[in-house]
Amino acid sequence: MDKLWQVRALKYADRNARTRADSFVLDDDHDSPHAMDYFIWVLQSEGRVIVVDTGYEGNEAARRQRPIIRDPAKALEAIGVRAEDVNTVIITHLHYDHAGGLDRFPNATFHLQQSEMEFATGPCMCDLTAQAPFSVEHVCEMVRKVYSGRVIFYDGDGEVDGGVTVHCIGGHSRGLQAVRVKTSAGYLCLASDAAHYYENYLLKKPFPIVHDPELMLAGFDTIQELATEKTLVIPGHDPLVTDLFPSDGHSGFVWRLDQGPTTETPELC
Repeated sequence: MDKLWQVRALKYADRNARTRADSFVLDDDHDSPHAMDYFIWVLQSEGRVIVVDTGYEGNEAARRQRPIIRDPAKALEAIGVRAEDVNTVIITHLHYDHAGGLDRFPNATFHLQQSEMEFATGPCMCDLTAQAPFSVEHVCEMVRKVYSGRVIFYDGDGEVDGGVTVHCIGGHSRGLQAVRVKTSAGYLCLASDAAHYYENYLLKKPFPIVHDPELMLAGFDTIQELATEKTLVIPGHDPLVTDLFPSDGHSGFVWRLDQGPTTETPELC
């Protein structure tokens, strides 16, 4: 039976020294600043906890010179969740900012698209451009999880729990998956990097890091079809999320998503 889930976004990093050229292929304004936020997401229902993505840790932050504000696994404690108690983690894709710190979840089973594992360990990774968004340490850690029997693979759509399904989108990475969640406001779609920003999917502007442009463009439609309302499509990196949705508690880095946005903006019209 499908459950109703609470959904929270936890911000663990941001990167403000960016321009619109870093975010959109089809955009006439290349030089204006365009900030990026980094999140993990937590689903809770009837005592069950599912973590979606694990962010990246201090070592990766130093290697890429992209500091984190707080350790993603430690950030969970702000909502009463301990990483060691989590038994279900969905990894939307294996890019460095979504699949780091897997060892912080010693009792979790990881849910991943088969095509993403094949992509991250296959011949495409001989190309420096293709491998740039991945961390070999993170990928090797996922291989260890495979060998210890702690990965559940999907070939397309699949159900993780009642009211929580995954859907292979591709485009940005070969096996990128979005997460559909049943909430009190309707079905919410955690798009992850199927749409980094609202502008990506609402105005069909591809993100520059793209494995398959055709799949990315098709994915902009798919993620909207997965959600009851377009306002319930949650992009993976847009700072607007922190303006549109209510803050949850006094931590300053947690936002409640499952009741819908409290503010409409022109970007959502």
